[in-house]
Amino acid sequence: MKPKIRLKLFLGSLALIAIAIASAELYLAHALEKQLTERIRTDLLARAALIAHRVASAGGIPDDVVADALADELGAIAGARVTLVRPDGSVAGDSEVEPGKLPRLENHADRPEVVEALAHGSGSSVRFSTTVATRMMYAAVPIVRQGSVIGTARVALPLVEVDEAIAQIRRTLAAAALFALLVAAGVSYSAAEFTSRRLRALTDAARKMASGELATRTRASGSDEIAALGQALDQLADSLSRSLNDLRAERDLLTGILSSMHEGVLVVGADGRIVLTNPALRAMLLIGPDAVGKTVLQVVRNAELDQLLERASRGEPSEVELELKGIMRRRALVRAVMLQDEPRGVLAVFVDVTELRKLEAVRRDFVANASHELRSPLTTVRAAAETLRTVENDAKASQRFIELIQRNAERLANLIDDLLELSRIESRELKLELEAIDLHAVVDRALSQHAHRAQVKRIVLTHEISGSVTVRGDRRALDHVLGNLVDNALKYCPEGAAVRITAEVESGAVRISVADTGPGIPAEHLPRVFERFYRVDAGRSRELGGTGLGLSIVKHLVEAMGGRVSVESRSGTGSTFSFTLYRAGAPETVS
Repeated sequence: MKPKIRLKLFLGSLALIAIAIASAELYLAHALEKQLTERIRTDLLARAALIAHRVASAGGIPDDVVADALADELGAIAGARVTLVRPDGSVAGDSEVEPGKLPRLENHADRPEVVEALAHGSGSSVRFSTTVATRMMYAAVPIVRQGSVIGTARVALPLVEVDEAIAQIRRTLAAAALFALLVAAGVSYSAAEFTSRRLRALTDAARKMASGELATRTRASGSDEIAALGQALDQLADSLSRSLNDLRAERDLLTGILSSMHEGVLVVGADGRIVLTNPALRAMLLIGPDAVGKTVLQVVRNAELDQLLERASRGEPSEVELELKGIMRRRALVRAVMLQDEPRGVLAVFVDVTELRKLEAVRRDFVANASHELRSPLTTVRAAAETLRTVENDAKASQRFIELIQRNAERLANLIDDLLELSRIESRELKLELEAIDLHAVVDRALSQHAHRAQVKRIVLTHEISGSVTVRGDRRALDHVLGNLVDNALKYCPEGAAVRITAEVESGAVRISVADTGPGIPAEHLPRVFERFYRVDAGRSRELGGTGLGLSIVKHLVEAMGGRVSVESRSGTGSTFSFTLYRAGAPETVS
């Protein structure tokens, strides 16, 4: 706090004290002057009464010369100017005027003190005397002899002494006032400084509270107004702290809910500008936090979404499925409603249905593919069975059709077994028991199972695994995966080809590869080889007895064991199918 309040308090107190002292000085000076004047007037009236008695006792006012001598004598006795005035107002004698000048004096019949004395028995007045050239106080009483007024005795005294006494009193009062003013200034400054310091402390505390430091307290004590202000600030800080804690808790709860939601949340104000977005929405629409404060069309150029929000702002709950353009096209189901509480606005919830739509498409494709795969052998079985009736007498033809029925029945059984296996894996009904497995033993077992087939087709079947390599997986699932990959290689490789199994240790994981020198896979087919019922050469695959589900089962089993599968191939140069598994005892991170 700047020291203005201290200066104002000091100057205000000083001004009040100065005014009080000046008022007291004026009052005292006036009262003393009045008191002194009254005492002098009383004294002069007493002297005038004695002079009047003396003149009356002497037989009245004598002739001019004798009257003037009498006035001089009485003036010396009274210590004041004595004037004897005849009933007609002429001056018979004056102790301050020479006898020769008496005739030239003005008539005193209209003098206030004379008029008042004759009317009321005594009179007085204060005025400047032109005769003696000074301010005088006059007191007059009538001279009464035998019940008759025979003149007026007037006594006058210069007020120089009174003026000097009053001036001395004023000087004394001024000195006392100056001293009192200095003392009062010191006391006032100390009081102003004390008050200012307390106010500065309250102001500093209030500023800290305003800046967010609500733990600050004034700790004001006492019962005066400043202490009451400090206590009120402390109460305000307590109340604000509780309110802010409640608001923070509600904000954190709302933020936590919005952040953990997979659904996107968009709140648009009544002015059409974005008020709130959550992380899921920002990821869905590929927008940043700076979208707040902008209109929807500025951020998301989608007229259908803008129309949806417009309808919702009119109180019409709306729902629509939108295609969101971005790096990857996604679909979202958007429902928008108008907020009922103030401030008015619109709440829109975005549900990402991309995967749902993909699953629906996969389901449709699966049903179509499964129906097609099942229909083909069933059609063959039905045709063979119908034809078999017509060739009952032809043993060779009957045998051929019976083998055809048997082969397609086995194909149907394999297809159903693979479907059931895939369903169990996807529904997690297949419980895998992960354990440490010696990869060398698994590879030897797979090679021994397929050694005869390889020998028949003159395919070189080898592995390049030396030493002990231990992986974490399910023994049965690993046998299935490796057996399927070797089986596929033997199926599609021509005579004289080679199939090689290798294992590479990399960053806590083992990469197992089955490479062949077969015809390879065209590049456009590589992304889809692990899909269900997908075949690079559908006719040849069915001819070889494939169901189109083997690689899909391999992919699901590897992923269930915590790994991943991949394929590298080019037409005419062979294919390499690889999968990674964790090493036994290594942390679960696959590079």
